[in-house]
Amino acid sequence: MSPLADRLLERIHSRTARTGVVGLGYVGLPLAVELARAGFHATGIDLDERKVQAVTEGRSYIPDVSSADVMTLKQAGRLDATSDFAVVKELDTINICVPTPLRKTKDPDMSYIVSAAEAVAKYLHPGMLIVLESTTYPGTTDEVVQPLLEATGLKAGVDFFLAFSPERVDPGNPTFQTHNVPKVVGGLTADCSKLAGALYGSAIQTIVPVSSTRVAEMVKLLENTFRAVNIGLVNELALMCDRMNIDVWEVVEAAKTKPFGFMAFYPGPGLGGHCIPIDPFYLSWKAKQSGFDPRFIELAGYINGGMPHHVVDKIAEALNARRKSVNGSNILIAGIAYKRDIDDMRESPALDVMGLLHGKGAKLAYADPHVPELQGRDWSGYDMRAVDLTRSALGQYDCVVIITDHKTFDYDAIVAGSDLVVDTRNAIKKPHAHVFRLGAPHPDAEGAHVATVSS
Repeated sequence: MSPLADRLLERIHSRTARTGVVGLGYVGLPLAVELARAGFHATGIDLDERKVQAVTEGRSYIPDVSSADVMTLKQAGRLDATSDFAVVKELDTINICVPTPLRKTKDPDMSYIVSAAEAVAKYLHPGMLIVLESTTYPGTTDEVVQPLLEATGLKAGVDFFLAFSPERVDPGNPTFQTHNVPKVVGGLTADCSKLAGALYGSAIQTIVPVSSTRVAEMVKLLENTFRAVNIGLVNELALMCDRMNIDVWEVVEAAKTKPFGFMAFYPGPGLGGHCIPIDPFYLSWKAKQSGFDPRFIELAGYINGGMPHHVVDKIAEALNARRKSVNGSNILIAGIAYKRDIDDMRESPALDVMGLLHGKGAKLAYADPHVPELQGRDWSGYDMRAVDLTRSALGQYDCVVIITDHKTFDYDAIVAGSDLVVDTRNAIKKPHAHVFRLGAPHPDAEGAHVATVSS
């Protein structure tokens, strides 16, 4: 190793290195907490003053991080936050954990990465380690970040060290969190890889080194494209089963009893979260830049992107069975977070479904114990507050649509108190005459007995 790398490695091992994390969201705050817990002084950098103030006060705004942990680390002098990038002058390592959204044209929006790299570059000094964690296309680290940092006159791999390590956060997962999810690390040079591996290895149980930043970037895209493609497959199967009066949920449950060669994926109202709906488009965009047409990946994106429309068609079908139209109907959306038991609404299919129903003239309300308020700008509608799912309140709606199957919802009450239910998550297992399920046989709307026993 070079003398600069040796000095930084010694500081990492002795926990005297000053660490920094740019972006204090679902990825950045948990990482900063783990670094501080490992014995480093960790400084979070975020332009959102609300997040900075929360950390300064010892409060957490991320469900996977307890306020008690933030307060303890804050009081111990190992965790702080600021919106001033000048603090980079005092830091030895920086992890960049900023958003990487898509533009409306479905091509990557690199503006957050570029802004973060430019801000860091102003205060970059010899011997620093910079690690990009933001999910992006292969080549971002060496094609975008490296030139911005080297514009200072310092050379990557010689004067400072550069690596990529994809975030693998699963919000709300009680078993796998930052400290025990294996960390893939790829550096620009061997020294870069060793330093990044040492930094993460001090706070995370398992480190998986790979040969380059591009391999590490591609790892994350493979992981989430794998999920998107398989979800696309089972969503198409759900559409097929809907036509053939076969219960796709029963099919999947039976198929997953095979002890090899099968992994269960489930249909739903569409993809949500920051990764699965977005990452395949990053890979597709980069592939096209290389002259390769990723038809398989784009077909899965087409199928998954059409699921909110299919859900709206299912709602219209259910209302039609009651001789009602979408236009003018009172519809309650149960669950608007993108997945169960969290408050994250990023790319939530519920917002797409609501926007489509609003465009068709429906009168909308929503219930979600994790999202008390919804801004109109989030779904191309109007500002709303969550309503309570009481049995008496359920009766005022023409249709209740289960989009996110939060565990706290009383599904017995939904079945008993609702005139009509559309279930996109198989939350209601038993058949009922007034319950329409995604990818399952249609109920007998005229003659079936309406069961009110436990679902």
